[in-house]
Amino acid sequence: MKTVLITGCSSGYGLETARYFLERGWKVIATMRSPREDILPPSDRLRVLALDVTHPESIASVLDAAGPIDVLVNNAGIGLFGAFEATPMATTREVFETNTFGSMAMTQAVIPGFRSRKAGTVVNVTSSATLAPFPLVAVYTASKTAIEGFTESLALELQAFNVRVKLVEPGYGPTTRFAANGGPRMQGLLPEQYVAYAQSVFAGFAQLSAVTSPVDVAEAVWQAANDASDQLRFPAGPDAVALAGAA
Repeated sequence: MKTVLITGCSSGYGLETARYFLERGWKVIATMRSPREDILPPSDRLRVLALDVTHPESIASVLDAAGPIDVLVNNAGIGLFGAFEATPMATTREVFETNTFGSMAMTQAVIPGFRSRKAGTVVNVTSSATLAPFPLVAVYTASKTAIEGFTESLALELQAFNVRVKLVEPGYGPTTRFAANGGPRMQGLLPEQYVAYAQSVFAGFAQLSAVTSPVDVAEAVWQAANDASDQLRFPAGPDAVALAGAA
C-alpha cells in the first residue's frame, strides 16, 4: 500500500486530492496549518497533521511523524490578486515563502529518502498562469513560474536515482478559495486607478465557459503520481488543457 503526503489540505485542490487518493486505497497524510479531521472521511489509512511549509522545524516534525512516503504533493499555496505597483515587497516575499520556498523546502527534505530507496515522486502544483499571461497576478505568477523552472531542472537531476518530479498546472477555478487564501494581504492592492480595469478582468473571468474543478486537479495529481514515463506537465481542467495545447 502506497503513502502520499499532501500539503495544503484544508480546502480546494488539496482537500479533494486527499479524498481522491483515499478512495483509491492509498495511505494519506493530509497536512494543513490548522488540522481538521472532520473535513475528510474517517479512515484508518488517513492521518491529519499540522504543517507550516515556511517553518523548517514544522517540516522536520511532520516528516518524522509520517515515516517513509512514496509521493509528495506540494499543493500548499497563497493566492494574490492586485496591482504590482501597490504590492509591498514584504507581501511579495510572503507569497514566495509559501508558494516557492515552501515547496522547495518540502522537496529537499524528502529527497534523501527517495534517493536512498531509488523510488519516489514529487508532484508540484503550479498554475495555468504559467502557461499564458494573466493580468493583476504578477507576484503569484512569478512564484509559480519559479517552481516550474525548479521542477524542470530537478526532474533531470534526480532521474539517475529513479526519482520522478512532475508538474500539475490547474486552470482557473472559481470554486476554490484563491481570494480567501490571499487574506488580509490583498487589502489595498487595487488603487482607484486600477479599479475599472480590474472590473473588466473579473467580467472576463465570469464569462469563461471552461473552468477547472477540484476533481480535475485531483485526477491530474493522481495521473502524475502514478506516471512512469518522462512526461513532466499535467494540465488540469479543460481551460488549462486548451492553454497547454496552444503553448
